[in-house]
Amino acid sequence: MASNCLNCQTPITENFCGNCGQKKYKRIDRKYIIDEVQYSVLHTNKGFLYSVKNILKNPGKTARNFIEGNRVNHYKPILLAFVLSGISALLYNIGGLNEVLIEASSKIDGAPDMSKTLSFMTSYNSFLMLLFIPFFAVFTSIIFRKWGQNYYEHIVMNAFGLSLYTLIIIIALYPILYILRGNISAFILVFSASNLIVPFIFVWFYKGFYPDQSIGKIILKVLLIFGFAFLVYVGLIIALDLIRGMIKSPEAMKVLQQPK
Repeated sequence: MASNCLNCQTPITENFCGNCGQKKYKRIDRKYIIDEVQYSVLHTNKGFLYSVKNILKNPGKTARNFIEGNRVNHYKPILLAFVLSGISALLYNIGGLNEVLIEASSKIDGAPDMSKTLSFMTSYNSFLMLLFIPFFAVFTSIIFRKWGQNYYEHIVMNAFGLSLYTLIIIIALYPILYILRGNISAFILVFSASNLIVPFIFVWFYKGFYPDQSIGKIILKVLLIFGFAFLVYVGLIIALDLIRGMIKSPEAMKVLQQPK
């Protein structure tokens, strides 16, 4: 039965207005409230779960399908990366992994300030990577420049790659680290080894995205990406540690407190 859209008065014959997109009027009931809570608060609508399922199943193919236009069922990739980064940081801190890493790294380095900086970087690793997506998209678009995607498509591609990385951390790494909290040596061993697995994850991702390219070419380009990312990561740790030291030093505090 046709009715007029209450927003633009266009006749509606389906569930949505063909002119403005507003949903056909339906009285607010329990189902309406449940749907609103799922979409607005919990984000457990089918788009989120659909994207997570497909990323875990075949991340590279999922990213490529999205970029090539298969988007209606998917969660927005940048928003997905942001939500997963928040979940990752929350679980890391709630699980007490932050305190364990501070204790473990301070014993190994003998440098408490550096260990706190490293702990901060680890706690918000996914968030920091999210902030650097536009920057890394410049680099990946140069490395893959002959393979067809523009800079903005590389932003989306990197968002999918970060989502994959964060999901694996949440599902596989954090439970193991949580179990090993009482064994500092094993904790550090697993934590360190997990970093060695990351390039393999992204070889899997890019091979799925570029199925026609040889595995040798994929590995070479991933090594270039991670060599660059490692240098940036180490530089960021050093910069944050220097800033922390300057703020804590008495001389710096006196300079900051001097009246202008």
